[in-house]
Amino acid sequence: MRGEKLLCRLLELKDMKVTAFDFADGIDESEVKELRLWVKPWKTGRRCPVCQRRCRIISPGRDERQWRDIAMLGRRVVLKYRPKEIHCPTHGRAQEMIPWAAPQARVTYRAEWRVCKLSQLTTQKATSEILRMPKSTVSDTLHRVITRVRAGHRIRGLVSLGIDEVAYKKGQKYVTLVYDLDRSKVVWVGEGKGRATIDRFFNEALTKQQREAVRWACSDMANAYAEAVKEHCPNAKLVIDRFHVVKKLNEAVDEVRKEEWRNLEGEDKKLIKGLRWVLGASSLSRSKGDTRTLNALARTNRRIYRAWELKDEFEHFWTFTYIGSASAFVKRWMTRALRSRLPSMRKFVGTLRRYLPNILTYLERSLTNAAAEGINRLVKLAKNRASGYQNVDAFADMIYLLVGDLDIAAQIPASPRAL
Repeated sequence: MRGEKLLCRLLELKDMKVTAFDFADGIDESEVKELRLWVKPWKTGRRCPVCQRRCRIISPGRDERQWRDIAMLGRRVVLKYRPKEIHCPTHGRAQEMIPWAAPQARVTYRAEWRVCKLSQLTTQKATSEILRMPKSTVSDTLHRVITRVRAGHRIRGLVSLGIDEVAYKKGQKYVTLVYDLDRSKVVWVGEGKGRATIDRFFNEALTKQQREAVRWACSDMANAYAEAVKEHCPNAKLVIDRFHVVKKLNEAVDEVRKEEWRNLEGEDKKLIKGLRWVLGASSLSRSKGDTRTLNALARTNRRIYRAWELKDEFEHFWTFTYIGSASAFVKRWMTRALRSRLPSMRKFVGTLRRYLPNILTYLERSLTNAAAEGINRLVKLAKNRASGYQNVDAFADMIYLLVGDLDIAAQIPASPRAL
């Protein structure tokens, strides 16, 4: 068996033929060793890159191009070929299709696929060491692949959307994420936060028919998101995320605890020491000992006891199934909270009144941003793993690669992915 054929089989080179090869060894151990392969498309090639029809050759290849492949046995593998110019009856003059790489790419499909899969698991620095590629090449390859794959991608089947923002850099640098809550995927990443950013999503990423198809939306208590959903998605019902409502109530209770801590002295302070987490715990996760501690506040600190009692009572709201009963319950609860003479609880009542219609919508469908918070955890892990990102494009690339609504690696042609 000739060496060229043996290398073609060993490296599992698909849709191509090795015509020659040589080895380039560095002068010292610090230089990377190379295996250079001169290849050509299987059979005669000369296929149109658009319709893949065999076409007439106008000009033989003049300028030699090279593509970096994955490293093998400690050697960097480089493919070399002179692409021909062809004339397609339908698409006119063009360069013939290269079956092992994308147009204008400098790495093979196989290397692109490996870069994507490794970048999902580890840092780009580790990926560059494993593949024996410069870190800049890994970063550029990742960006080109994701840009190319998502260029023709459209958001489909979006019925329940969630909106949130995540910081990617110090100095109040944010990106806004839009989620498909039914599939737990990110469908859009935009630089910045607020009304202008979310308007860009509705105007640029969705058609009028897609906006009308949205039935549910979930967000925090930001007015910008609520107003944008009402304007752009006329058929959507907005649900204020349950987590943010509970968080606001816990902050109101904790404010009572802080105020009491500042006003008390000596032994009285010891009676309320260590209550922060006990007060914030739900009734389902509280132990019997915690309940006894809280009940004892009825004798030792009536203000904190009153705040905790109101918080504990409000938990019953999430168990209602009939909106009329839930609305009546909330009105009675708000009356009690206003009579409690606790400033932070009265402030929470104002917030509750303002968003009550969208909080009651939760009883129609228990939609939350829990899936979004789980995605945000993965996004933050990726950010911490990379020690932050200098620009929003690199951060968006990683989000789309990890939790995007399109499997980037699966879109790379399968035939050259061997090894």
